[in-house]
Amino acid sequence: MNAILTVSELTQSIRRILESEFRFIRLVGEISNLKTPFSGHAYFTLKDSGAQIRAVFFKQQQKFSSLTLQDGQQVIVFGRISVYEPRGEYQIIVDSVSPYGIGRLQLEYEALKKKLAEKGYFAAELKKPLPAFPAKIVVISSPTGAAIRDFLKIVKIRKSPVHIQILPVKVQGKEAAGEIARAIRTAYTLPGTEVIVLCRGGGSIEDLWAFNEEAVAESIYHSTIPVVTGIGHEIDFTIADFCADFRCPTPTAAAERLVPDCAKVAQHLASLRNSLVLSFQRKIKGVEQQVYHHTRMLGEVRNVLKKLEFRLQLGESYLSRAMTGWLITNDQRLNALINKLQLQKPSSRVELYNKHLHMLVAQLNNHMERIIERKQAALSEQATLLNSVSPLATLGRGYAIVRKKPPGEEVYHVVSKAADADLGEEVNILFHEGQLWCLVTGKE
Repeated sequence: MNAILTVSELTQSIRRILESEFRFIRLVGEISNLKTPFSGHAYFTLKDSGAQIRAVFFKQQQKFSSLTLQDGQQVIVFGRISVYEPRGEYQIIVDSVSPYGIGRLQLEYEALKKKLAEKGYFAAELKKPLPAFPAKIVVISSPTGAAIRDFLKIVKIRKSPVHIQILPVKVQGKEAAGEIARAIRTAYTLPGTEVIVLCRGGGSIEDLWAFNEEAVAESIYHSTIPVVTGIGHEIDFTIADFCADFRCPTPTAAAERLVPDCAKVAQHLASLRNSLVLSFQRKIKGVEQQVYHHTRMLGEVRNVLKKLEFRLQLGESYLSRAMTGWLITNDQRLNALINKLQLQKPSSRVELYNKHLHMLVAQLNNHMERIIERKQAALSEQATLLNSVSPLATLGRGYAIVRKKPPGEEVYHVVSKAADADLGEEVNILFHEGQLWCLVTGKE
């Protein structure tokens, strides 16, 4: 009978085997998911096209290496294989790291960038101008990510009546590039769309790789509507950024570039109105000065002066009435526009979406409670069935189990007949509650 091992015993055995078989090895692979916490130790994944292994490069060993680790690097690491027992995972403890050329993803990135540049996808003369006051913006992004929240936050702060339509897509993973490309093609067929925005938060080259796919570049290039990118952080550049008509360093910057600040627009209109009034006043004052000057010059030609004065006063009256009417009309139009901007606040839509979200949460809670009740009932039935066949239930009815340890063994064997026990031998009797150790003084 095989001995029963604990998880810790099995893990320790595996660790001894791995550490003895792979004491010091060299591995070549690509660095990904690099993390350097406050402790200073570097944790990353070393991978190739078919497999990956976790690696740790402790801080005290890093001082002997001049290489700065980055995601996407192809490197050769020297170290030893070990097992991290709390998680039961094997890993390589790195003693040194040396470069092994440029990472595979970086090579693919540069190759595609060169190919599309030669085809003219990045040509400046093909970039389409952005509208100053877009009425509808289509945003292609993950509906649950921080990027779309940052974008909508700017729209809310600026109190703009612009219509925002979100096309939800995956922004990471194998299917992301296809979804993004299809969403771009869908966006420039939607009625009223004036700008398309690609939004995504920062990350490693693997995280942003969907925006480096040729399918996405093709969709941007063939778009009849301006495409703006707000991908990653300021230092992140993707193929989509080069193909787009305008590149913003972050999703927030994209919103600030496209969405006008209604308060500043209203302030600018008021400033123009004041400038126009002052211009008319200066013009009238200049005419009055000219009339006064000509009056002095005419001197004795009183009749002519009277006619000219009459015509001047009449013209001034017409001008004053026309100016007043124009100012009143434009003031009414300005007030109507301001009222329209106030009516277009997105707070009502947000309230509607919040109510819908609360309803969905309530439905989800009710559904979860019904599932838990069914699972609890099933568990109770299984516990009752298990108890009915449990050997402990048999012991509870007054039965006992007689066991003994054969010489040299640590495991008890069940004694099912008298012949299995020898005179003077110690046996163990297991009851429902407790156990006894006895000596055999006789048998029959």
